[in-house]
Amino acid sequence: MEKGSLSSDWLPAFRRAPRDLFVPDVIWPGTAGGNRQKNRIIRSEDPDGWWEAVYTDAPITTQWDDGAHTGSGAGKIPSSSNSMPTMVFSMLDALSVHEGHQVLEIGTGTGWNAALLSHRVGPENVVTVEVDDDTAADARKRLQDAGFAPLAVVGDGANGYPPAAPYDRVIATCSIGQMPYAWVEQTKPGGLIVAPWGPTYGGEAIVHLTVKSDGTASGKFLGSSAFMRLRAQRTERKHVREYLKGKAWPADGVRSYTSLSPDEVGDWHVMFAIGAQVPNAFPWMESYKDGSYTLWLRDTEVTSWATADFEKDRSEFEVVQSGPRKLWDEVMVAYRWWEDQDRPGFERFGLTVSAEGETVWLDDPDNLVPPVLF
Repeated sequence: MEKGSLSSDWLPAFRRAPRDLFVPDVIWPGTAGGNRQKNRIIRSEDPDGWWEAVYTDAPITTQWDDGAHTGSGAGKIPSSSNSMPTMVFSMLDALSVHEGHQVLEIGTGTGWNAALLSHRVGPENVVTVEVDDDTAADARKRLQDAGFAPLAVVGDGANGYPPAAPYDRVIATCSIGQMPYAWVEQTKPGGLIVAPWGPTYGGEAIVHLTVKSDGTASGKFLGSSAFMRLRAQRTERKHVREYLKGKAWPADGVRSYTSLSPDEVGDWHVMFAIGAQVPNAFPWMESYKDGSYTLWLRDTEVTSWATADFEKDRSEFEVVQSGPRKLWDEVMVAYRWWEDQDRPGFERFGLTVSAEGETVWLDDPDNLVPPVLF
């Protein structure tokens, strides 16, 4: 409430469906604005720590590796969570729901969002879809115990839920790299879609789309986010050894030098701007004890790679590139474009979705973000 995300019209829903009713007994607390989870907390062993985590404005990981990891520390991939409260309520506020609206939620998670929506519009008007059987069953029990009974469906959220369509509002609590057109098809003209969207390269923000009668949806991004990927859109990253083809770095890479520091391209909003222009590529940072690091760039087709070495107090940085794509050059061109546009933040970007695909734009739907071409 102090941060302004919990507006007064959502207070009754928050009081009726407090967060503690929708957090499991075993959790891995996160940190606000960070992507690091703390060690596991079990409620029966550390009730004070559990309550503190529940009422801290930070995300809470509730499942790792689709349930395969249950140990004290972090697993490989967080696969379910209870989102940061300020993010939950800012997204609900952007959804602009009113009594009687039909709402589709993608990603039931712990059930908290579905409970808040159920209080606001009536449980008979809420459909929530969860891909994981165990997560869905646990959420359904929490909802029932709290006195809510939305339609809770187990299935692939990328498909939406056609039997209850059309919807006035669609909200996703998992990130996407491409908007499933089924969500647009299942939303009434004039309806809204609120979802975390981020390119393959990285960076992510909440997009706010209005669906039009011509079957398209368009709108601006609202601000930064960091959600777990829709399971249907997860990608498996190949190890760097696959790119080096058994050779030691630098293998067949070509060396050069750049005045653009790898540190300049690492902020979340800058990664978003780069990713909107550089398709099918992603970064990874290899850190060293002295504070230096190597920024690795790789393409998803496993044909090209690049490295850029960062060292403090340097004005030039060594680059090595290999393959048909010169990935550092692509990133550099994308960064320079972002600079030339007065370094826009998330709020100046927008997205348009149609049956043919989607486009990212800057300031106006006619001003498309240009792909980097060589």
